[in-house]
Amino acid sequence: MIEFKRLKLPQKEDYEKILLACPGRSCEYSFANMYLWGRQEAAFFPDCVAFFSHFNGKSVYPYPMGTGDRKAVLEAVMRDARERGIPCRITSMTKAEAEELEAWFPGKFLVRTDRDGFDYVYAINDLADLRGRKLQKKRNHLHRFQAEHPEAVCVPLEAGNLEPAREMVESWYRQRIAEDPHGEYLLEQIAIHRAFRHFKALGMDGLMLMDGGEVLAVTMGSRLSPDTIDVHFEKAREDVDGAYAAINWEFARYLREKYPEVQFLNREDDMGLEGLRKAKLSYQPHHFEEKYWACLMEELHGDECAEDALD
Repeated sequence: MIEFKRLKLPQKEDYEKILLACPGRSCEYSFANMYLWGRQEAAFFPDCVAFFSHFNGKSVYPYPMGTGDRKAVLEAVMRDARERGIPCRITSMTKAEAEELEAWFPGKFLVRTDRDGFDYVYAINDLADLRGRKLQKKRNHLHRFQAEHPEAVCVPLEAGNLEPAREMVESWYRQRIAEDPHGEYLLEQIAIHRAFRHFKALGMDGLMLMDGGEVLAVTMGSRLSPDTIDVHFEKAREDVDGAYAAINWEFARYLREKYPEVQFLNREDDMGLEGLRKAKLSYQPHHFEEKYWACLMEELHGDECAEDALD
């Protein structure tokens, strides 16, 4: 079997050499997400990385990345699944990768679209400028916030000022968990605490929106590709109208000034949640990072992979 292991912080440089040499990738592949969420493991091959993950109670293999021999890595992944006695589910594929998989293994895989997993990718100038009729409502929302909070400022997150941001986020989770004790907040809460704890080592950028010494919103992101920043977390006080709009706008402007080469912000997927999908679409994404999954045709009879195919 492949010896998959959790990524460690000292592996960030080696991992990102492979990541940044690839075409645009979906959010699952950022080093920060791999490290923070705890459900992903990786194994290094020559100029490639293979992955083993757990999602919704199922074991899956996100498509291997790298400029090396990905076909050989996929063959190793198929052997690994057989040796573990689990279905070979391959996830997080781009359309080009799904076509590549079919070309290498014709007729072996059933491929399906994963719409709930599509990443929403925005032109950084669109979010920083909010120009045009389509974003007029967003401008109006931002202007109302600015009128009600004329003294509000944004402060870059750094090692010396993380504590008030952490306290605000902790308060956000307490409120959400009290309202919905059975909600799926625990994993995210653990991930964001890790992000605070290893903020510098992970190469994170972040802002906190403040007014009168109070933190109204917090956001964090990290590099996903040479021209794209992945926005991992965005939390705002629910009792402050427009706080989400303001931190979104401020972060885009902050990143554009700090990294002139960045053209896009990946604001990740909507998880199939209707309200979140509507909110993300309202910001007029530039494009989606489309995702596909596949499983072996020979496994489509009498097992749980067949159930997936029918979803």
